[in-house]
Amino acid sequence: MTGYTYIGSELELFSQAVHWKSYLLSQIAPHLGDEVLEVGAGIGATTGALCKRNHRGWLCLEPDATLAGQLRGALDAGKLPKCCSLKIGTTQDIEPNRQFDSVIYIDVLEHIEDDAGELRRAATLLKPGGRLVVLCPAHQSLYTAFDKAIGHFRRYNKKMMAAAGPPSLEQVQLNYLDSVGLLASGANKMLLRQGMPTVGQVRLWDRVMVRLSRVVDPLVGHRMGKSILAVWQSPRR
Repeated sequence: MTGYTYIGSELELFSQAVHWKSYLLSQIAPHLGDEVLEVGAGIGATTGALCKRNHRGWLCLEPDATLAGQLRGALDAGKLPKCCSLKIGTTQDIEPNRQFDSVIYIDVLEHIEDDAGELRRAATLLKPGGRLVVLCPAHQSLYTAFDKAIGHFRRYNKKMMAAAGPPSLEQVQLNYLDSVGLLASGANKMLLRQGMPTVGQVRLWDRVMVRLSRVVDPLVGHRMGKSILAVWQSPRR
């Protein structure tokens, strides 16, 4: 993986979005098994927010050497749970026959050009009954200069996400999250025409809008939102 580069400027910007990460954990916790593979773990901020129970193992997979170095520093400093470990590379670099209870992509798949191929490969890494969990930014109409700057190929709607899913797996969940954030993002693009969010905007979104979305999302049946969450399950044998 020498020479691999990754634009990770948004990782620091959103690293303090504690309310959003708490909300995300509430949605995906039932799908996190004992052995977890986190693809595109970045600097480990999401890892620390989601790895909250005594997993047998949590492998952080990160292709960018610079980001992996920061994650290694967090591991060495004891800032992440002891069950966590790091591997530099992609899913193509996972040892043959190694399998996991859960493979998760949190705001990662939109950075991968061949998204369907990536998820087909991820499906082969699941144990029988294992879960593939994918969270991505939603709605191509909200694609901005910020998306392009940080290396997003696309944003997703339900049809696009379902089409990218591995045919060997059963889709068990597909819904939107953060309905209030969706309205704010739409207004921002149409009225302010600002692509790159400021630190203040991120804090307002996390502290106010995400809290409101936790209440509003169930009321609207998770039919609208700024992010989309998909879960697939491998066949039980």
